[in-house]
Amino acid sequence: MDASPPNIACTLVIFGGAGDLTKRLLMPAIYNLKRGGLLPEDFALVGVARTDMNTESFRKELGAGLDKFGVNVDPALRDWLVDRMYYQQGAFDDPATYKKLKTLLDKTDGTHKTGGNALFYLATPAASFGPIIEELGKAGLSNEKGDSWRRVIVEKPFGSDLASAKALNKQILAVLDESQVYRIDHYLGKETVQNIMIFRFANGLFEPVWNRDHIDHVQITVAETVGVGTRGKFYDATGALRDMVPNHVGQLITMIAMEPPARLDADSVRTEKAKALQSVQHYNPDDILENVVRAQYTAGSVGGQDIVRFRSTPNVDPDSTTETYVAMKLKIDNWRWAGVPFYIRTGKALARRHTEIAIQFKRAPFSLFRDTDVDRLAANNLVLHIQPEEGMTLRFSAKKPGPTVQMGQVEMKFNYGDYFQAQPATGYETLIYDCMKGDASLFQRADSIEAGWEIVQPIMDAWKKAGKVRLPTYEAGSSGPSEAVAMMDRDGRRWRPIAAGASETSR
Repeated sequence: MDASPPNIACTLVIFGGAGDLTKRLLMPAIYNLKRGGLLPEDFALVGVARTDMNTESFRKELGAGLDKFGVNVDPALRDWLVDRMYYQQGAFDDPATYKKLKTLLDKTDGTHKTGGNALFYLATPAASFGPIIEELGKAGLSNEKGDSWRRVIVEKPFGSDLASAKALNKQILAVLDESQVYRIDHYLGKETVQNIMIFRFANGLFEPVWNRDHIDHVQITVAETVGVGTRGKFYDATGALRDMVPNHVGQLITMIAMEPPARLDADSVRTEKAKALQSVQHYNPDDILENVVRAQYTAGSVGGQDIVRFRSTPNVDPDSTTETYVAMKLKIDNWRWAGVPFYIRTGKALARRHTEIAIQFKRAPFSLFRDTDVDRLAANNLVLHIQPEEGMTLRFSAKKPGPTVQMGQVEMKFNYGDYFQAQPATGYETLIYDCMKGDASLFQRADSIEAGWEIVQPIMDAWKKAGKVRLPTYEAGSSGPSEAVAMMDRDGRRWRPIAAGASETSR
């Protein structure tokens, strides 16, 4: 990260400042920025929420939360932050809240010399995004004057389908310029995800083979061990497809599939990302049956903990057909990726918490080894590990010691934590810092949001039309449904193992 630019001074206003996201992730991220010398001296934080408290109790609660959720917290740095915290109680749809907030921002501006800059973070339910931004506009809090800036971070989910995403974009952009809007996806704060562009475009070794001539297929896996838990009502109305594919998974696809941008500025990078999503082939109803699998978990055990079946979860319809797992094959219709399938899978209550992107290369010609003991050439692959560990592994063949020609698979593995001795991070540090700098490269633009929903909307429509059909199931603690395995088998390929210790067999 570079040094703080002069105009990074600001007041960070968190709508939902008394909530869980603020305590568990945002405050530790802000603390980590301070510890790393990236938070300016001219800084203040304002929490806005309905909760009945004042500035004193707000400071006490967030300070205690930082001690609980932060790592190796220095009391002096914690107190520095706490002394710059303020609280504004009020309803998000009440104009009076914003009049009081305007007065409070004038106060923090004068006390902490923030230059009139304000960053509004919407850590709220999605239904509040549009109303909050409209009220900011009515109160004049979104107006930029002189050299000062006003920016808004919008959390996910950004819409629940294509129509609602378009409506939300329209509502927001009626108040704010696109340059003021930062649609956040915390996956893009992961070091491995950020490193994909450096890895691809700064290394002459890999970019020449990053295409259909050398790559057989791509697998993206986002596996979670947890069930739905207490989020039954939300998840039953959402499902794995809506929850993960248009945002998290879609962004991972763009980082792998995008063309090199003309420059490393936000507009150039985001234009190439949007082009990649817009090139994904849209399904017709027949394609969906063949290339998309949805399933729901039944009772089982993960890591020694019993998980009840999804339909027995509190606030879930006992006859629910909401998917907790989805696997699909996507095709990208452009010159670089024609004929290279992207296999996607994500689900709850799986065998291991594991997110990775695997690039499987085509096999080398076999003729050279025809008269040796080598009976089959394994494919090389490159695996980008995103969580829980961050790093990458390159797998290739080497001769085993001995008088005969026998091959074994070897791995070159790189872990961020081992090599760079990285400081503890939540994944939000880079994203918050970039927003303060005004760098939107890692944030989604309106066209990318809509392109992501355009991919999944035909699938959602087909499932809705199908009605209460019987869903495939998989046992909690397994690697997913057999139907997903069959989908890969039809293409003569296999999923990489999810369960720890399982052997990998490539086709």
